[in-house]
Amino acid sequence: MKNQWPVKNIGPMIPSMYLDKRLAGDKDYGISLFNAQVNECLDWLDSKPPGSVIYVSFGSLAVLKDDQMIELAAGLKQTGHNFLWAVREMETKKLPNNYIEEIGERGLIVNWSPQLQVLAHKSTGCFMTHCGWNSTLEALSIGVALIGMPAYSDQPTNAKFIEDVWKVGVRVKADKDGFVTKEEIVRCAGEVMDETSEKGKETRKNALRLMEFAKEALAEGGNSDKNIVEFVAKIASWFWSEQRENNWSRSKFGD
Repeated sequence: MKNQWPVKNIGPMIPSMYLDKRLAGDKDYGISLFNAQVNECLDWLDSKPPGSVIYVSFGSLAVLKDDQMIELAAGLKQTGHNFLWAVREMETKKLPNNYIEEIGERGLIVNWSPQLQVLAHKSTGCFMTHCGWNSTLEALSIGVALIGMPAYSDQPTNAKFIEDVWKVGVRVKADKDGFVTKEEIVRCAGEVMDETSEKGKETRKNALRLMEFAKEALAEGGNSDKNIVEFVAKIASWFWSEQRENNWSRSKFGD
């Protein structure tokens, strides 16, 4: 790319306290579309064993059909794992009747979650996601394995990279109508959450490896750090060059 355009790659652009920790207090983006239930999520996660929770969120825009919502709910229940599921308020009516009572303490359903804090929590074992780029990048940067359930736009491509290129998770296999069965959800959760299987070990190892790459890029002297310094130096050089030329013109020809 740099041979075609003078591009300087920087990032990943997530709050510093989750990566290089060079900016004290930089813990969030400073803006959110919804109010996260921070204390409820973190208190519940604190009560669960390390790596035991499937975190489920499909972002701020994705909408599941009623039958897919019911199937996903059944699949999560059948995994046997703890799960924290962010279901936007307008979507909660699609949940099966008495579902929250049935799952008890094994599951927590909230309208919105503090995603970075959830991903960074020691109890989180994997992230079931729509594979939007922001969510994908956050998980990769924090070292969390993924279960991809993409819908549109860049999401299928991101899911492809998650499973086949980076090998940091799996992608659910939908049927010809785009429907994902509860059995498929159970299969994917089993592959990623099983710490004893070769697949599970490889997935988690690769996720942690990419996290280290992200930290190295942002650290002092890392690729992102150097690119920012070079970019600022280039702008400063251009600015002072313009200033000198303007000063020379004024001295020679007057104002």
